[in-house]
Amino acid sequence: MIIKPIIQGVVARSAHPLGCQQSVLNQIEYVKNAPQVADGPKKVLVLGASSGFGLASRISVAFGGSQADTIGVSFERGPSDKGVGTAGWYNNVFFREEAEKQGLIAKNFVGDAFSQDMRDHVVAYIQNEFGGSVDLVVYSLATGVRPNPETGELWRSSIKTVGEPVSGPTINIELDTLESMDVETASEDELEATVKVMGGEDWESWITMLSNAGVMAKGCKTVAYSYVGPEVTYPIYHHGTLGRAKAHLHGTADLLNDRLKALDGEAYVSVCKALVTKASVFIPAFSPYILSLFKVMKENGTHEGCIEQMQRLFADRLYGNTAHVPVDDARLIRVDDWELDPETQQAVKALMAKMTAENFHQIGDYEGYKLDFLQLNGFGYNNVNYNARVNMDKMLLLQP
Repeated sequence: MIIKPIIQGVVARSAHPLGCQQSVLNQIEYVKNAPQVADGPKKVLVLGASSGFGLASRISVAFGGSQADTIGVSFERGPSDKGVGTAGWYNNVFFREEAEKQGLIAKNFVGDAFSQDMRDHVVAYIQNEFGGSVDLVVYSLATGVRPNPETGELWRSSIKTVGEPVSGPTINIELDTLESMDVETASEDELEATVKVMGGEDWESWITMLSNAGVMAKGCKTVAYSYVGPEVTYPIYHHGTLGRAKAHLHGTADLLNDRLKALDGEAYVSVCKALVTKASVFIPAFSPYILSLFKVMKENGTHEGCIEQMQRLFADRLYGNTAHVPVDDARLIRVDDWELDPETQQAVKALMAKMTAENFHQIGDYEGYKLDFLQLNGFGYNNVNYNARVNMDKMLLLQP
């Protein structure tokens, strides 16, 4: 069959298997030629491993100098008579294939990372088939829903403000338009649920479970990912439900860091730059900032995608030649430093002030923004023939 991109609002309803393969190959090629991770981890568990920062983390530690064996946990859907499957499914498959070519272990667990059954399977695999322990745990789960582990009741996150409602422009990728959106004020229940879903509670639960099972090696590190952003984004992000959840995540890192001292271990949150991910496209009133940021950073030669961010994180910050991991006053690793450069932010503000629904294609980097979105789902690669038929019988045989 011939597979074309299907977009509804900011949701992709199709994925191209060969484009996903090309995405994985491109990222591997980048990290092989970038500054390498020295003295890096050898046994790595990545929670949320199939796309974005999680996939980039896995590629970095496997191919960017450390040559790590990896376990990936993700919730994805394979091809069936109902559709071609998700991009993350193919990312898992093709990552495993490339890792195994290098003699590396690349185990994929596809299912609910919140379930006890999944956790039991992961622990058993580490104990029996992965050498008995891990020396890095990456927490990169991105979801809008999390079940209460005691009752099974679902917590649902909300992207809303805390205090006054906010109005602002946001991108509709399906229609290529910049539309106005009202962001309402969150209730206390919505705020609490967002913290439950997107805060640090599940991260803490995983680390506690792994520690109790005795599968965290001496000196093990764990890292989760966050975003802070500049003051111009504070009304919708820093001061909203997302900001509250991230604040909880940051506090969790300190809690876990204290607990891991018994293993000479460490826990960190890395603050990353604004990028197009499957999660970020849902943030209302945020896209004009990203369009402007991309435009400025590409002109300055400082733009990074997920893979560039993760390779710099592991090679320059978490591992390498530094005696201690460099952090700010809040004990956060900052790989958003190039984004928050004062001159960069001044230029971004100037572009945002000029942007309208009529000129956003020219003022900002909408072309790059949409290309990043398409490539998340395997589309938009020059060396993939999207007019050729994909043998779905062959794809059905692939296993993650």
